[in-house]
Amino acid sequence: MDTISAQFTVQPQPTIFVVNVIHAHPGKQEEAFRLIQDVVHYVAERKDGFLWSNLAKSTDGLTVVNIEAIRGTGNVDEFFSDPVFVEKFRKLDEVSTSEFHTYTVGDLVLPKLGGGEGDRA
Repeated sequence: MDTISAQFTVQPQPTIFVVNVIHAHPGKQEEAFRLIQDVVHYVAERKDGFLWSNLAKSTDGLTVVNIEAIRGTGNVDEFFSDPVFVEKFRKLDEVSTSEFHTYTVGDLVLPKLGGGEGDRA
């Protein structure tokens, strides 16, 4: 059985995020989700720069979002230099329009320790 280990640090590590908002054509949200899921799994299995991804469908049936953490901004170019990745990613154009942006973290907000209801000032 494979095991996965986790490591905690006192300070968060710098992370680059790719946020891909996919606007599905009418009735195509499930297909758009499946296609971006295929892309993300392809990257997760083959690219060292990939850290993790959250894939979500909007409750109104209109959009799919991929929030993906990568090691560095150069990973985007690395992913798009892979012809199989590009072919998989372009399939989204058949069922949606999409845009993505790359972000660096400017502020990390964590819950207040002991933040129960009675602790509020």
